[in-house]
Amino acid sequence: MDLNDACRVLTTQQPDCFDRIAAIYDQMDAAYTVVARHYGFVCQGCEDNCCLTRFRHHTLMEYAYLQWGFAGLDADLRREIRTRSDDYRLSLQVAEGANQAFRHWCPLNFEGRCRLYAFRPMICRLHGLPHILRHPARGLIQGPGCHILEQDCQGVRPRPLDRTALYKALAGLEQTIRQGTGCKAPVGLTVAEMILAFPEA
Repeated sequence: MDLNDACRVLTTQQPDCFDRIAAIYDQMDAAYTVVARHYGFVCQGCEDNCCLTRFRHHTLMEYAYLQWGFAGLDADLRREIRTRSDDYRLSLQVAEGANQAFRHWCPLNFEGRCRLYAFRPMICRLHGLPHILRHPARGLIQGPGCHILEQDCQGVRPRPLDRTALYKALAGLEQTIRQGTGCKAPVGLTVAEMILAFPEA
């Protein structure tokens, strides 16, 4: 079963899965807001904007939810986003083939605004803040905030975003979805690659 077949199974046999995904994303957004307020940090976009950063996303859950949101856009906008996604994919192939740094706007970013903001994947929600993750095998994993936060918030008492419970919730739902659909296909796609893989309406 491929990713799109699995998405069709989800919409017919597990219609509550999108409510469950949305609830986990709400938890992520709330946790992010608490830590961002602690630092007095508001992301205004910068040259290290996460929308310019290549991220590959690895869960069927994120793929399915983004596809569901994408299907709700009007046809003209979907076509424009597909064109942007193809440009992104080609640029990424060139950069990776030449072992070059890659900076390219996410195809969903229109003048600084994400056209599928409510459906954006996990890392788009959590990027930028200092964080920790208590990994069952690797122990405590720590990461810094973005360079703007590190620069502007020097002297603020450290308060990293603990991603542990959020990752556990996401992993638990992913396992449920995988078992329910029988889909074992890996994801590992950028947002642009996901969009190009979505079925044509």
